[in-house]
Amino acid sequence: MKRIVCLISGRGSNLESILRTAEAERWEAEVPARVVAVISNRGDAAGLGHAATRGVPATVIEHQRFASREAFDAGLAAAIDAHAPDVVVLAGFMRVLGASFVARYTGRLINIHPSLLPVFPGLATHRQALAAGVRVHGATVHFVSNEVDGGAIIAQAAIGVLPDDSEETLAARVLQREHMLLPRCVRWLCEGRIELVNGRVAVRNLPPDALALVG
Repeated sequence: MKRIVCLISGRGSNLESILRTAEAERWEAEVPARVVAVISNRGDAAGLGHAATRGVPATVIEHQRFASREAFDAGLAAAIDAHAPDVVVLAGFMRVLGASFVARYTGRLINIHPSLLPVFPGLATHRQALAAGVRVHGATVHFVSNEVDGGAIIAQAAIGVLPDDSEETLAARVLQREHMLLPRCVRWLCEGRIELVNGRVAVRNLPPDALALVG
């Protein structure tokens, strides 16, 4: 049984999409894999409610209680390791993680970012996209590296930018694609269909177009 730990900071809609998809697709029986824990760096994260609803153990490791980034990373790693995870998912986790933390989980730590990386890393991605006048925007799932939003790309989902889009409408449409993309990537990683090899993503037993969702 592959063990998944999800890290969140806020509303947890991507966490909820993973839990919902795992339930609908019967991951425990078919993959097999399951989410064994949810960890948040904020005690007021709404996403903790998704874990409670489905009976998934949840822990809060508040970053503000630690004297340094390194101390927080160490406390977070200890909480994660208590669940012996095979996969760690940053599902809306809004903290930059240090090099030693990333190295500890290399090849099993993935993130979802609301842009078509490598363009628009960091925050305010939808505002950046509108300001740049791009015609295509979307979301990316990638392995986490020491470079913020710079790890090897696993898969992407693209949408067209409409002439009357605002940050809010664009964000809402991208989020819908995130909810499709992230659970697929988590499942593929658990199934061994994707793997990080020498800094690049190796793909096994997936159709050529599986890693790109367009429309």
